[in-house]
Amino acid sequence: MAHPNEDRIREGFGAFQQGDLEKIKGFMADDIVWHVPGKSPLAGTYKGKEEVLGFFAKTMEMTGGTFTIDLHDVLANEEHGTALITTRGEREGRSLTNNAVQVFHLRDGMVAESWVHPEDMYAVDAFWS
Repeated sequence: MAHPNEDRIREGFGAFQQGDLEKIKGFMADDIVWHVPGKSPLAGTYKGKEEVLGFFAKTMEMTGGTFTIDLHDVLANEEHGTALITTRGEREGRSLTNNAVQVFHLRDGMVAESWVHPEDMYAVDAFWS
């Protein structure tokens, strides 16, 4: 039987795939911190639900809605979750397919902090720049 936080993470990814930003808010702690690595215009630390949702909206805007995340697996316990993912998108004649590991810090079933670790940071930076 899966840990409840594993199910929550899967539901959050499902809401992202549906573009349901309102539902996604229900998976976030009010003081969420979202770390985006690299040197692209999207890189940085986003704090609070509105900044994180703004980051999500910007990824969709910059890719004309083509940005997707394929969820391969999730491992979770009371405080942490890890997702194995593949991100894909099209932008200005370029395409991105990149495997990544996303790590979550969870508090009371809500995502309190997130870090993404891409397989190829250079490709990610080039795609978003």
